Amino acid sequence: MKILVLPDSFKEGLSATRFCEIAEAVVARHLPGSSVVALPMADGGEGTAEALVIGTGGEFVRVPVTGPMGGTVTARYGLLGDGTTAIVEMAEASGLPRVPEGSRNPLRATSRGTGELIVAALDRGVRRIVLALGGSATNDGGAGALAALGINFRDAQGDEVGGDAVSLSRLRTASMALRDPRLKATELIIASDVTNPLLGERGATYTYARQKGADDGQLRVLEDALANFAGITTLETGRDERETPGAGAAGGMGFGFLSYCNASIMSGFDVVADAYGLQERLVRERFSLIITGEGAINFQSVQGKLIGRIAELGRRREIPVIALAGAIRGNVSELYRLGLTSMSSILDGPMSLDDAMRQAEPLLEKKLVDLCSLFDRFIGNGSRTA
Repeated sequence: MKILVLPDSFKEGLSATRFCEIAEAVVARHLPGSSVVALPMADGGEGTAEALVIGTGGEFVRVPVTGPMGGTVTARYGLLGDGTTAIVEMAEASGLPRVPEGSRNPLRATSRGTGELIVAALDRGVRRIVLALGGSATNDGGAGALAALGINFRDAQGDEVGGDAVSLSRLRTASMALRDPRLKATELIIASDVTNPLLGERGATYTYARQKGADDGQLRVLEDALANFAGITTLETGRDERETPGAGAAGGMGFGFLSYCNASIMSGFDVVADAYGLQERLVRERFSLIITGEGAINFQSVQGKLIGRIAELGRRREIPVIALAGAIRGNVSELYRLGLTSMSSILDGPMSLDDAMRQAEPLLEKKLVDLCSLFDRFIGNGSRTA
């Protein structure tokens, strides 16, 4: 029996890489003669860099950069196994986990550190950069990161505008004259499964700014600042990306990089799957089963997120797909139509979120042991070497 393991992370509770390690160990102990191919997955958010680096045999490079609230933090970008592609996860330098809960303020947060990571990757000689958007502390339209890449933003007096949301309300001119020339020869791909536009009720501010620390009174200020940034950007670049799906990702960073860096947007899942050659492997190798998982299976899983995408892959290749999760919320029966064979929670009884996160590893191991016992009983030794 050949098993393909394709998990996402369970957020802070369990990394996709650790899921893979546990699955490999459990199958080795309880299904001798079976083999496992384990590939950590992600959909453009947290864990995308780790998945791509580990899955392709790459390495991480650590760099001191500007943190989301100023000051210096040590962040990392990934260099993939091909040696020519870098993965920059914006949450590394400019993410919400970088800011203590009581200090979160999207009016003042900057994405500058993400731009500095991109500069460091360019210094390494890469010519393809995947920018994974998700988990941002910012609402600056990517202006901070763009400023680090040489885009010049100035106010009515000709003074340079700082790279935060408040400063964008004073913005009057933008110039690409000093943009890092290496960007012209660099393929820049935004990895994100967020489809929000830049502005409006579904935009960056009204959808995400509250979780970054904004109160109701600040939302209008943030929205007006982004609208001003968007208008001036459109005049400077001749491109209007305000309604492009994904423009609202990461506090509007999607919009900024589409406009000034000629970036393209891909589904985060597709970026990771392509890096692994996943479609080709499914054709080339005879897998008997796919095991996937993520922290919560919910309506987003049905709407093109990781579990749903893997279910579709399994259906097309006629491979059973089993999904494990910390929680299953709402009506997700559509996943069965997409191709999912079974879904279940790894929890073995009522418990708090904190307890579930702390016990994620032994809970996953216990669930996988149960599954292996089921496979052994109903599939039998004869087919385990297929």
